[in-house]
Amino acid sequence: MTGQFAAYQNEIYLQGLAGNVPPFTTDPGALEESARERLGPGPFWYVAGAAGSGATARANREAFDRWRIVPRMLTDATERHLGTTVLGTDLPAPVLLAPVGVQSILHPDGELATARAAAELGVPFVLSTASSHTIEEVAEAAPDAARWFQLYWPNDPDVAASILERARKAGYSVLVVTLDTWTLAWRPHDLDQSYLPFIRGVGTAIPFSDPAFRAGLAAPPEEDAPMAILRWVQLFTGTDRSWDQLAFLREHWDGPIVLKGIQHVDDARKAVDSGVDGVVVSNHGGRQVDGAVGSLEVLPEIADAVGEQVEVLFDSGVRGGADIVKALALGARAVLVGRPFAYGLAHGGEVGVRHVLRSLLADFDLTLGLSGHRSPAELNRGVLRRRG
Repeated sequence: MTGQFAAYQNEIYLQGLAGNVPPFTTDPGALEESARERLGPGPFWYVAGAAGSGATARANREAFDRWRIVPRMLTDATERHLGTTVLGTDLPAPVLLAPVGVQSILHPDGELATARAAAELGVPFVLSTASSHTIEEVAEAAPDAARWFQLYWPNDPDVAASILERARKAGYSVLVVTLDTWTLAWRPHDLDQSYLPFIRGVGTAIPFSDPAFRAGLAAPPEEDAPMAILRWVQLFTGTDRSWDQLAFLREHWDGPIVLKGIQHVDDARKAVDSGVDGVVVSNHGGRQVDGAVGSLEVLPEIADAVGEQVEVLFDSGVRGGADIVKALALGARAVLVGRPFAYGLAHGGEVGVRHVLRSLLADFDLTLGLSGHRSPAELNRGVLRRRG
């Protein structure tokens, strides 16, 4: 479809004839600064902050800057087709919304607003286990939308199985298992504010509403929140897993399974051997291991090693359309976007998320065409040149 998403640019300019400007900035960097002005330091830094010195978050952006697009001319790129299919899910463009927890700290509607905005544009939303709303409430907010579920793996197998059953029953089609956050990293911005939403009972809606979790409490969370929070801490933090334990997930999930947090090519190969269906090359946006490699740096070797056997997805550091082009050219089938839509949510709930997504998709659509390509399938390493 010609200019399917790029049309947002024309819409903005035409609105200017009536003296109207976009409700929020279209510049990703300015959007973050604007969100900082709107939010308290606790919520802002919970989203924007990183592990330790922030070196990994910086490395993510530096990795993008080391690759440059080499545009081609006269390629008949007027008509562009951005759609693709990933693990049985049809995408209007190779973009998904990454699992971002505790969204109610950014806007009261939280994940409900995000789900509605994503559904309007057809972009799949990956719901975090750390949601401010239940699995079922988010499904009801956008009943016809494509949705995936992200699991923070609880230590109690009965709770894990119950959460997975609820997700499948509510129509979540793909399971994304986050491997890199079995305990929280040293995050100075959060520590300086003594800010952790979960110990305030925020971001705990899914376990607190789960029958298996509630069965382990002497009183329901509504009557004894401190004990429920203590049980949450015991179940969701402090325990790493091993590769052989992935068999449990396959026993309790009959759809595609994706492992998120893969940074080493040998781990990608182990993922293939374990029988999962995809990996997300990700360092959690720099939030878990300080001084780690930028995700984009390792994407090509992982894609080369396993890209023909499983779906290779990517996140960490995606801010604009050019970033999406680069990640796809380096071997990703699709990208997950996190912080930008979270800042949009902070600005205006559903309206803010919709604006950020439309801006990002328009930027990608235009960059794809102006660099001489008609579809994501045409992107490969020859599209780029590495600096330095």
